[in-house]
Order: sequence, then C-alpha cells, then structure tokens
Amino acid sequence: NALEQNVYTRAWQSISKTLGRPSAVVAVSAHWYLPGTRVTAMEQPRTIHDFAGFPRELYEVSYPAPGEPALARRLAQLLQPLQVQLDEEWGLDHGTWSVLKHVFPAADVPVIQLSIDATQAPAFHHEVGQRLAPLRDEGVLVIGSGNVVHNLRTYAWRRRVIEPYDWAVRFDALVRQALASGDQRTLIEYQELGEDARLSVPSPEHYLPLLYVLGLRSAGEPVAFPTQGIEGGSISMLSVQIG
Repeated sequence: NALEQNVYTRAWQSISKTLGRPSAVVAVSAHWYLPGTRVTAMEQPRTIHDFAGFPRELYEVSYPAPGEPALARRLAQLLQPLQVQLDEEWGLDHGTWSVLKHVFPAADVPVIQLSIDATQAPAFHHEVGQRLAPLRDEGVLVIGSGNVVHNLRTYAWRRRVIEPYDWAVRFDALVRQALASGDQRTLIEYQELGEDARLSVPSPEHYLPLLYVLGLRSAGEPVAFPTQGIEGGSISMLSVQIG
C-alpha cells in the first residue's frame, strides 16, 4: 500500500482534501511499541524502514517531513504527570510514512510520533488519547496507524486473493458497530470478547492505536469509515475518521 495506487490509498488521498492542511501531525504507530512513553523531538526525523523481505523500492522510499520539537514539548506537558521522554533517535517508521505519503505527499507538514507503552493496559491508551484532545483545537491532526485485525500467522502470503476468515469478519464488524454506536467499553475491553478477538488481535500493538483515536472523540461526534475490507484473510483495512 505504500507503493501502490489502489482503493485504500486513493481513499487516504481524498482525506487530505476534506481535512485541509493541519499545523502538524501526531502519529501513534503500532511499530513504536516499547516500555514507557516517548515522543520524537528532533528537527528532522529520519525515515525508518523497519521491515524485511520486501521489494527494494520500499527501502528507497523517503518521507522527509520536518519534526516539531515545540509540539513534542507541548504533548509532554499535556500528559503530565506521566513521564514522557523526548526522543531524538527514532524517527518516522513505516506505520506513519506509508500512510502519510498518500495523505500529505509533499511531506511538508511537521510530524511527530508518540510511542505506545507496552507495559500498560488498554484503558491507559484510551486515557492518553483523551488527554491529547486539546491538540485538535490547536489545528493538530492526531492519527493512529495499525490494524483492527492483524494476524500475520494466518495471512495468505502466497495467495493474493483469499476469502476473509469468519472470525476476522465478525471482529471487524463488531468494532465498526461499537464505533458507530459509541460503545467505548466494548472497544477498550476487547480482550474480553472471546476467540474472535484472540485471533484478530494476537498481540495488542496494532489494535491499540484505535484507542487513542477513540479517546479523541467528543460525545456524539460523527464517525466515518473511509476504507474497509480484509486483505489476505486476516488483515483489516478499516480506516476510522472522527469528526
């Protein structure tokens, strides 16, 4: 999807036309998942190619968006008394740039990344999202990049087209229904949803970005789904747009 023009990337491109240009982007990516909370604070974050076994063209992608150290400090302030480390080593991983290169292809909007604390329960991540909500009024776009269903063990690597697994379809639909109805409890307590949730979310890092987005939502605020579908049987391509 980082390289292709398809139904998903065209939808991401159209989002920027309806959003307009934000002052900056805060990205919560599934691929910065570690103990503690960090935020990138460098002037020029590097493009990270954090994957293996893909075509050479993917490793040649550069997304030279500037950083925004002042916004990183503002974010750390919003999250007090939580300790937030200002990080100058990470950069923009593929969870961030593979989407943003379609939404803001000129890479001229400042971008910072917020890590996902691997030691914390789902409710913590929802609360962090709530505490980031003032950034919306400051013209900052907050995005979460992951997959509602993300099971690579069952992904059809060698078969391009495959019918989605029943459990993936059911869990994806349940998440969409809960979002549409404002059922935050179900989304936060997804680990209590049985076998469909266990198969769809075998590890939490790809699901948790959704909870940050959920935390940003005001009561009664509309929700839309610019893209949906399941690829390879077990990867949800659901996009969720608040507001």
